[in-house]
Amino acid sequence: MPFNIGAIDSGDTAWLLASSALVLVMTPGLAFFYGGMVRVENVLGMLMQNFFCMGIVSLLWVTCTYSIAFGGQNAYFGGLHFAGLQHMNEQVPGYAGAAAQTIPPIVFAAFQLMFAIITPALITGGPADRFRFGPFATFIILWSVLVYAPVAHWVFSPTGWLFKHGAEDFAGGTVVHANAGAAALAIAIVVGKRRGWPDGNFRPHNVPFVLLGAGLLWFGWFGFNAGSALKANELAGYAFMNTNTATACALLGWILLEKIRDKRATTLGAASGAVAGLVAITPAAGFVTPVGSIFIGFIAGIACASVTGIKGKIGIDDALDVGAVHLVGGSLGALLIGFWGSTDTGGVDGFFYGGGFTLLGKQAEAVAAVVTYSFVVTLVIGTVIRMFVRMRLSVDEEKEGMDIALHGERAYDF
Repeated sequence: MPFNIGAIDSGDTAWLLASSALVLVMTPGLAFFYGGMVRVENVLGMLMQNFFCMGIVSLLWVTCTYSIAFGGQNAYFGGLHFAGLQHMNEQVPGYAGAAAQTIPPIVFAAFQLMFAIITPALITGGPADRFRFGPFATFIILWSVLVYAPVAHWVFSPTGWLFKHGAEDFAGGTVVHANAGAAALAIAIVVGKRRGWPDGNFRPHNVPFVLLGAGLLWFGWFGFNAGSALKANELAGYAFMNTNTATACALLGWILLEKIRDKRATTLGAASGAVAGLVAITPAAGFVTPVGSIFIGFIAGIACASVTGIKGKIGIDDALDVGAVHLVGGSLGALLIGFWGSTDTGGVDGFFYGGGFTLLGKQAEAVAAVVTYSFVVTLVIGTVIRMFVRMRLSVDEEKEGMDIALHGERAYDF
């Protein structure tokens, strides 16, 4: 169906273009966040993986993955009608009637591109310090096509089966965070543990980098969540305020737990808590009130901090706690909409607003479907790649570090 050019709102369009730029800044922010947490000999390797995602995913999005995510009427796969970003004079399928967009389809595609970039970049924290670049590049390409694009269609597209079922995900708690968290655990299992883990010294080499990265993520996340209103309106304002409120509360919750458990609060904990809050409020930002965001943020900060130690007990070397922060935080945020969702903002009433457990059931189904699909398909992708090429650094390469062994560079020259 042709897009109604006369419906374009210049204010909405300007806000979405600005939001797109804000979301893109999050990936370099993530690079610094992760880069500061790895050992000194691997910092450029981590930055390189994140910047590679900015390059390859942009190309894939234009050629095919946007079309898979937002094309067609099929409930599970969007098709290739928009491949090459053709037919941008047509409305995005499903956005009709009251949901009709007031931004050009090409602007919507640009905004959604930034989500497609940062999602696989989040995965890099799981197998950090030991994933060879060639197999990593192959993995990102296959994962973007086979996992991210279909899941985005299920949840984000109005024609997707989870969207039609009534599952709510305002800005990507399942599509981005639970999806990436499950994939990070799966690929960490396939690649294997770091040599010397868990008893070796794997402390962050540059905590100021971590704080810088967290600050850039916090800044960019306003575009991530408030931009997902797709309009410059009151809903965007609620999403903006809820994002900041939940992030602040999660930061406080994380360091409070550290103080009680470890007798000291850390700057690394403050940064991690902020990111946990950002993750948890992402699916709920436009569906809960500011009071709801306080509870979601505080619960997420405590919960994510609590599960960081589980990986050692189950033997999965998720190097930078992608599972603890993104899988747990994203899933928790999606589920908590079932309790604090409110028609006062933009969603359906959850349990505490008289809606019973109906919404919670739909949220649980969406989380289970996305996490299971992502984990299983990622295991398959990783296993197939491992059959043909060596995925991880050799013993000597791991001692030397990713920076020299893979890229012939050093981050610092003392």
